Amino acid sequence: MSPSIRPRAPEPSVLFAALGDPTRLGLVRRLSVEGALSVTALTSGTRISRQAVTKHLDVLARAGLVESERHGRERLWALAPLRIEEARRALELISREWDDALDRLRKLVER
Repeated sequence: MSPSIRPRAPEPSVLFAALGDPTRLGLVRRLSVEGALSVTALTSGTRISRQAVTKHLDVLARAGLVESERHGRERLWALAPLRIEEARRALELISREWDDALDRLRKLVER
């Protein structure tokens, strides 16, 4: 691939669909608190199989939310900070748009 051509980030809908699953959201929470973890660490203390966690991590990776790196025999998974920041900014924009819409509705009702 040419250095000037960068792969496109997944659409925001892919990002939020990935976060819409409670298991995946839980994995994101753990990675945000505990830092990079292996699949073994992520399944420890849960009823979720390693295979299921791996599938969820793959969905999060396709959405650009997590990245993995091999360390010896293990693969460590960590949050992709730039994509998480994009999600935060998108939610702030949506929040402002909702606030504006509610403000317009309030003004209309008060007339």
